[in-house]
Amino acid sequence: MARTTPDGAAEAPSPLVTAVRHIEANEGLDRPAAALQKLAEAVDRPGVVDDVLTGKPIGHAAHPLMTDLPIGFWTSTGVLDLIGGRSSRKAADRLLALGILSAVPTVATGLAEWLRADTSSRRVGVVHANANGVGLGFYVASWVARKRGQRIKGVLLALVGATFATIGGYLGGHMTVARKIGTRDPAFAVPGDPSSDGVIAPADGTFADAPHAPHAPDTP
Repeated sequence: MARTTPDGAAEAPSPLVTAVRHIEANEGLDRPAAALQKLAEAVDRPGVVDDVLTGKPIGHAAHPLMTDLPIGFWTSTGVLDLIGGRSSRKAADRLLALGILSAVPTVATGLAEWLRADTSSRRVGVVHANANGVGLGFYVASWVARKRGQRIKGVLLALVGATFATIGGYLGGHMTVARKIGTRDPAFAVPGDPSSDGVIAPADGTFADAPHAPHAPDTP
């Protein structure tokens, strides 16, 4: 339902909402989405791999859970970099490295969920993946700079990485909350709520493939 002002007029969407809606409608993202699909299908193999990446053992998508790891490690790195002092440098560097390592399985789970998304959500996912990829690149560069003794450069690179990771996180939240992308066990269905019946229910009212059935065509 559209939000309204006190006089009953429709409230204009925020600039962020408008920007994301443009991403959803941008057909120019379909070509990079096709390229990303090849990578995703190479990572998410049918069977045990797919079950693990989509979170079948835990009953719902593993990706939101996995994102807490790199986010938590990198946020801790940033805090120690800014207020931890000289004595915390080694801990900050270790947390940075742990964030980089944990990003690998996190990306894999994200690709598995993306394969089950509708077309508009896939477009958002392409931008989400690119923002996170750039952020990861800056974090890797930060780790290299620290190992070379370039402390200030390393801290600044990590801050840039955090900026891109924040953009990626916002778009990831949009996919999860607004577009309802995410696999879950049918046992979690809520009576009378079609969006919880064990299939993925995009915000446009269409339905993508059932959970744990990899690589079915997305819904336009």
